[in-house]
Formats: sequence, structure tokens, C-alpha cells
Amino acid sequence: MPRFTLSAPLARLPSGLLAAVLTAVLVSGCVAYPYPYAEPMPAAPSKFDQAWDAALGAAADAGVQVTGADRASGRISGNKAGAAVSINLQSLADGRVQVAFDAPGSREANPTLNERWLAAYNRRMGR
Repeated sequence: MPRFTLSAPLARLPSGLLAAVLTAVLVSGCVAYPYPYAEPMPAAPSKFDQAWDAALGAAADAGVQVTGADRASGRISGNKAGAAVSINLQSLADGRVQVAFDAPGSREANPTLNERWLAAYNRRMGR
């Protein structure tokens, strides 16, 4: 049975150095990858913010010229063809948002300004 022997250059190395070289060769093949962390998700806008943006965009879609918008009070005001328009948003205790559209002086018909605004609002809200 053949015996394993080290070649001449390796046999001349001190055993401690030989062990260090072999350890370095073996360890150099190991790769430590960082722990995979989930990418942080951007915070979703609040229901009020979604409703506010949809109401403001729907007003523009319906042709309402917005003259005032106060997010803190939840009030959007404007006019369309001389008729005053008001949109009021209110956060409810259960987390929902109540949205009211009022254009009492509007003379639009088929569809009314209210129907056009509501269709644009629902489209922007993904309904």
C-alpha cells in the first residue's frame, strides 16, 4: 500500500507554518454573506390623504377651478361656470373619511356636476 508523503518543498516547511498556510487556503474559500433584511416599505398614505388627493384631483377633472384648499380643516372651495363649489372632508372615529360635495348653483345637466365629480372621485379612489 502506498504511503502518502509530502513533496520535497512542502516537507521543508515547519509544521506550524504548513498548518497556517493550509488554514488560510481553506478559510479563503469561505464567504460570509450579510443577513438578508427586507427592504423597508414606504408608508402608505392615510385614508384622509388618499381621499383629499382624490377629491382635489376629481375637482380638476370635473372642470372646477379651485380657489382654496385647506387640508387642516378638510375644506376645498372653488367655482365652475359661476357656481360656487364646496367639498368637505371629515375623518370619522372608525377611520373612514366622509366626503361631501356641494354645488347648489350649478345648472349642468346630463350628467350633473355632482355626478361628474363623483365619477372622477371614485375613479381616483380605485372604485
